[in-house]
Amino acid sequence: MNALLELITVPLSYGFMQRALVVAVLVGAVCAVLSCYLVLKGWSLMGDAISHAVLPGIVIAFMLGLPLVVGAFAAGLGCAVATGYLKENSRVKEDTVMGIVFSGMFGFGLVLFTKVETDQHLNHILFGNMLGVTVRDLVETGIVAGVVLLGVLMKRRDLLLYCFDPQHARAIGLPVRLLHYGLLALLSLAIVASLKAVGIILVVAMLIAPGAIAYMLSNSFERMLGIAAAVAVGSSVVGTIVSFHLDGATGPCIVLIQMAVFVLVFLFAPGRGLLRRASPQAAAATPTAPPGALP
Repeated sequence: MNALLELITVPLSYGFMQRALVVAVLVGAVCAVLSCYLVLKGWSLMGDAISHAVLPGIVIAFMLGLPLVVGAFAAGLGCAVATGYLKENSRVKEDTVMGIVFSGMFGFGLVLFTKVETDQHLNHILFGNMLGVTVRDLVETGIVAGVVLLGVLMKRRDLLLYCFDPQHARAIGLPVRLLHYGLLALLSLAIVASLKAVGIILVVAMLIAPGAIAYMLSNSFERMLGIAAAVAVGSSVVGTIVSFHLDGATGPCIVLIQMAVFVLVFLFAPGRGLLRRASPQAAAATPTAPPGALP
């Protein structure tokens, strides 16, 4: 028992580990909430697109001496708007448009990245540097995460109806276009909040895995939100502590733990897990979803 307690308390005796743990929990919480909406809407690729598209905005902001979060948010929102415009004004499907836009912007960002006299700070944007988070970074992440969570809280029912059935949302008079771009703006802000912690590459997993895990374990959206938040925060805490003892990168450790949880849920989820479905007894005991439940 004492050995287990030391495994937890020793890493937290260092200031940089305390900051890493706080920022990991903040990032995990905000990504978990948005992850549920993205999974329900089928927008997992949109998170991938925006996370890659922020790179040119970050490099340009660095060149102009502006805060990197400003450039990242502008580029992410620009990618979302461009994707929506091209989808509405062409015959190309949305997933194809997203692939073209985000790959083009990411390529543009890489060209700029190689031409700029850069320091290690920009490299950390690509791959994350949770253990190098400063108090200022922590405050910035907390503010952005708070804005995202407040925005989702204020419009959670409208966003849920829009993601679940946009045609019904339009029929009852909800501003569907505003909800569309509002959700994209919140997604861009969440990615901005996650950049310094897990980087552009790994933020995609943070935005998908918690919602996907929760979707397989729940029949209601409220429960889905709770499970996603618990998975994201729990994996953030465990991954941060494990990374200290393994002397490994914190962001990848968190993502690996989330992937391990996903595999376990995929195999053993009650009534829905691959191995549980293979059992006749488990199939017979699977409860019927109530009306209005998640599909």
